[in-house]
Amino acid sequence: MTTDTRSAPSRPSLLPGWGEVGRLAQRQGILLAFIVFIILFSLVSERFASWENASTVFRQVSIVGTMALGVTIVVIGGNLDLSVGSMLSFATVMVVDLHDKIGPAPAMAITLVATLAIGCVNGFLVGFLRLNSLIVTLGMLSAIQGLTLIYSGGQNVDITDQEATWFAFFGRDFVLGIAVPTWIFLGLAVLFHIVLTRTTYGRRVFAVGGNKVAATFSGIRRARVVFSTYVVSAFTVYCAALILGSRVMGSQNNVGQGYELLVLAGVILGGTSLLGGSGSIIKTVIGVLILGFIQNGLLLMGYQYYAQWLVTWVVIILAVWLDVASQRGRLFTTTT
Repeated sequence: MTTDTRSAPSRPSLLPGWGEVGRLAQRQGILLAFIVFIILFSLVSERFASWENASTVFRQVSIVGTMALGVTIVVIGGNLDLSVGSMLSFATVMVVDLHDKIGPAPAMAITLVATLAIGCVNGFLVGFLRLNSLIVTLGMLSAIQGLTLIYSGGQNVDITDQEATWFAFFGRDFVLGIAVPTWIFLGLAVLFHIVLTRTTYGRRVFAVGGNKVAATFSGIRRARVVFSTYVVSAFTVYCAALILGSRVMGSQNNVGQGYELLVLAGVILGGTSLLGGSGSIIKTVIGVLILGFIQNGLLLMGYQYYAQWLVTWVVIILAVWLDVASQRGRLFTTTT
């Protein structure tokens, strides 16, 4: 009598026959893709690998990246937030408009309250009333844009004395040779990474996004968790509005138009599952940087601005494809 000592088959690799390389690609595909992009663009352009260019890219992606941090938490919780672009327009217009009327500090405080109030509305509708997050935030996108036009009377706003105000610190100043927007972006990234990976709240967000029913039966108050994720998202939009408003020292009514798509692209590139329950702040940072460095590299190579959108679309499709492939263990599905 013989005993079958064969072990259970392991999960197949995306790259059959490549062994550890294939498994590494499955686990750290987004990081490997980032390194490949950096190497390729460095070979094409000497300016690309310079510190000046890298710091410029970090500064440019700080607005999208800051908002992407909050949206990552929303998506991990199993929902979407498509209202961040219009919310950015509203917050930027408000803080710039109130700057000359009541001063920068009161303007920032009132804008913070107003922005968080919008996040509370989103959180209440999705969390407590359990409405579909896609429909709620898509409708809120239009509502906030209309609110912005009503507030501003359809006029663009500007800060009068741009040289004398300390408000410029958030968008134009440097600390230790690094732009303040970069500090804000990376500082919030470290904070939210710790919150998601080291706290009970973070575990609850993952639990709610992974399985709402199981989370509820485990004693987790799902509605409160979902509500809080939208408040966090609104806070990151507020921080992005400070960066944008103080950098430009003015704002158009539609300044945030399209940002929601860039933010979602960065989150998707970072590997956060749109189904919820899976994601990483650090990988979202990498995803946003990939978008930024791709756009920067194409500009240095002399391509027109619209080429960036085409390449970005290809990169997003590849990222989603590899994410799905990593779930099923192969690059291509089979037909029966």
